[in-house]
Amino acid sequence: MRNRKTFDYLIITLKGMAMGAADVVPGVSGGTIAFISGIYDELLESINTIDFKLLKNFKENGLKKVWDSINGNFLLSLFIGILISVLSLAKLLSHLLETYPILVWSFFFGLVLASILFVGKQIKNWNIVTFLSLGLGIAFAYFITQLQPVVGVNPNAFYLILSGSLAICAMILPGISGAFILVLLGMYQIVLNAVHQREIDKIALIGLGAVIGLLTFSRLLKYILDHYRNSTLAVLTGFIIGALNKIWPWKEVLETLKIGDKLLVLKDKSVSPFQYAGDNQLTYAILLAILGFILIIILEKWGQRQA
Repeated sequence: MRNRKTFDYLIITLKGMAMGAADVVPGVSGGTIAFISGIYDELLESINTIDFKLLKNFKENGLKKVWDSINGNFLLSLFIGILISVLSLAKLLSHLLETYPILVWSFFFGLVLASILFVGKQIKNWNIVTFLSLGLGIAFAYFITQLQPVVGVNPNAFYLILSGSLAICAMILPGISGAFILVLLGMYQIVLNAVHQREIDKIALIGLGAVIGLLTFSRLLKYILDHYRNSTLAVLTGFIIGALNKIWPWKEVLETLKIGDKLLVLKDKSVSPFQYAGDNQLTYAILLAILGFILIIILEKWGQRQA
């Protein structure tokens, strides 16, 4: 456990808030924010200390030793920040995405573009395997962005747990958006409504799935990062590049479905801003993309200083 002061944990909470804000948006990954802010490896290591051995440790050494062994202050500070964002920003971001889609997506496009440079430069050795891994990551992420969402879902307990598990696995992967996985599963609006309306039963089942997914998938991810770091980073960089298609600001809607008072986009395609049917808001979009890009650079420098 690192020797940190109260201010350090406040910074970690702020990083958690940034992760939570990203996780709410379909197309942006909180894992990318964790990577850039310098806490990704520590997050995986801390999660991987949580297992059944903790019960024995608790009996023999007490709560404080267990808390220290799992880096509890770090995890608590981070997840408080994520929770604050999810509970406070979910409704606001949903409103902004509906009202100012081009401007919001432009900002996130700048964020993700800068993220590619940051994650990519962590790769120390470029070779044929690395390039193949990069291509695989791009192809997989692009394929995911082309999938049509499930509609008309009436989730049972198993589906809620499964959704939570798959979404959290995506959330800790740079480039793959947990919120977008929920969209594909037809669960995004259901989860947002559950949070807004404080539907504790649904939140608990989704949370249970998230815990299961987090404790299992993080172990696999840490193993491959420890043993195949270059190739894994190349795949993750590819994920982020492939995901750019999802967050491209200018879209032509091809197919929709009306559910209640909501219009769900089933299929769209990216178009040039000059081919966009409507006000392309190009000047403001470029400025916001630049702002997002600069913000990631600042966050990277901040993460390096805090590491």
